[in-house]
Amino acid sequence: MAKLWSIPCMMPEADRSSILSPVLVDSAEPVTLLGGGEASPADVEEALSHAPLLVAADSGAALALDLGHLPEAVIGDMDSLPEAVRAALPAARIHRIAEQESTDFDKALRSVRAPLVLGVGFLGRRLDHQLANFNVLSRRPERRCVLLGARDLVFAAPPSLALALPVGSRFSLFPMAPVTGRSQGLVWPIEGLSFAPGATIGTSNQVADAGPVRLAFDAPGMLVIVPRTALPVVVAALGG
Repeated sequence: MAKLWSIPCMMPEADRSSILSPVLVDSAEPVTLLGGGEASPADVEEALSHAPLLVAADSGAALALDLGHLPEAVIGDMDSLPEAVRAALPAARIHRIAEQESTDFDKALRSVRAPLVLGVGFLGRRLDHQLANFNVLSRRPERRCVLLGARDLVFAAPPSLALALPVGSRFSLFPMAPVTGRSQGLVWPIEGLSFAPGATIGTSNQVADAGPVRLAFDAPGMLVIVPRTALPVVVAALGG
């Protein structure tokens, strides 16, 4: 049986209530979630090749329509959705969540239930948005989500993980909370290290040998950052 975390509720009241938000998209297949940040047509098509159901977070719907895709749902506070785009969408597919205590990425991610979510348009452009999205990844470990950037993939580490990557591949770990773990197949093992924001981090590690990199963590809170070329391997490992 896979290891599961028991995650204590240590969030403010607004965040606790958001966990109980209704599921708006319930899919048995992986979902591509399109945001309003930096994304190219090639990014979107690559994501859709792995996760064919398309959902947009607020203004991500504009890019979807520009590329000829009609999102299954558009989720967010709709404060950045152009009126022309709204008019082109079926009203039943627009899901406005008015509260301002969370980002559109958070609103969309917590409203989608799928084996895996590939997020496009959530990295690059604005650093403050990117940091907020990392925060969401770390707070929603129950939602398996990979963010695609121009050069990187970022995702919250599950309790255990195995990735078969080429020898020498960059393999970075960045803690968003205090966390410890164990590794096999990295140049610099992580066992015995106490990771924490503002303290020990694990960036610029490397894959040491041809066997899969194996990781296990004692608690949620670790972000994994690997090259964009690893997308098929990451999708397979996370169950997409």
